[in-house]
Amino acid sequence: METRTLGASGIKVSAIGLGLMSMSGIYGNANDEESVRVIHYALDKGISFLDSADMYGWGHNEELLGKALRGRRDGVVVATKFGQVKLPDGKQDVDGSPAYVMRACEASLRRLGIDAIDLYYQHRVDPKVPIEETVGAMKRLVEAGKVRAIGLSEARPETIRRAHKIHPIAAVQNEYSLLYRVEGEETLQATRELGITLVPYAPLGRSMLTGSVKGKADLPDGDRRLAHPRFQGEHLDKNVKIVKRLEEMAAEKKCTPAQLVLAWLLAQGKDIVPIPGTKRKQRVDENLDALEVRLSAADVTRISDIAPPGAGAGLRYPADALKRVYL
Repeated sequence: METRTLGASGIKVSAIGLGLMSMSGIYGNANDEESVRVIHYALDKGISFLDSADMYGWGHNEELLGKALRGRRDGVVVATKFGQVKLPDGKQDVDGSPAYVMRACEASLRRLGIDAIDLYYQHRVDPKVPIEETVGAMKRLVEAGKVRAIGLSEARPETIRRAHKIHPIAAVQNEYSLLYRVEGEETLQATRELGITLVPYAPLGRSMLTGSVKGKADLPDGDRRLAHPRFQGEHLDKNVKIVKRLEEMAAEKKCTPAQLVLAWLLAQGKDIVPIPGTKRKQRVDENLDALEVRLSAADVTRISDIAPPGAGAGLRYPADALKRVYL
């Protein structure tokens, strides 16, 4: 398995990781026993980078990962996140206060059943708390041995720079795919300047880039993607047209559309580690086979031209959630 290093932390991870969010009912129902089997399958295949968060199922995902890690902890790089909270009225908010950072970490460690978190992200930047204070608390967790390295998620370049002055940031997680390039590539300029690894989440456009979604009927009832603008009306139609062109090129390269766009992402640099999510073994195999897709410089340019920055139709999140990203 090809490995890449998280910033200056010295932590090596598989070149493709595994996002676990879909195992907690975000994209339709999931089966815990099957999810554990998929995690073990991914580990057996050489994936060493597992991505969770305390808000995925509000604790469920970390507990699930903790179960999967029993007897399998060695060699696994565990990433999880804090910061998104649920209010009594059911709405979501963000808490980046130092006291909350400490409480959230202890709760995650308990659910995961581990002594230290390898990579601990602030899931969303809290505009009410200076980033220096939040990262200062994360630094203390590193000093206490409870966290090995720290990261940010959906942080603007200026926020990343301020945070990095307080403690080295090993990784920044941002939505970045062929469909949504603008903010990901803006972030990449900053992370590259600072020696930080960029971890693209939703590298397959929340499945849009796999070619498996042609219309709303392809998404199960209760699937959160139904609320995302990219899967609605004219936006969906425009995005499907982009994917059709990618499917044609994938056929030429004798790979799937998912493999083509992951190969394109990996080709952007060794400081990029995508974490496509799945709850199916066959998708694990498909995603890993992207490492075998060889793209020439001309291929990379051609793929980029099919979906230039700004080509993706529809905002990245529903309006309410959009208020909490890229701060």
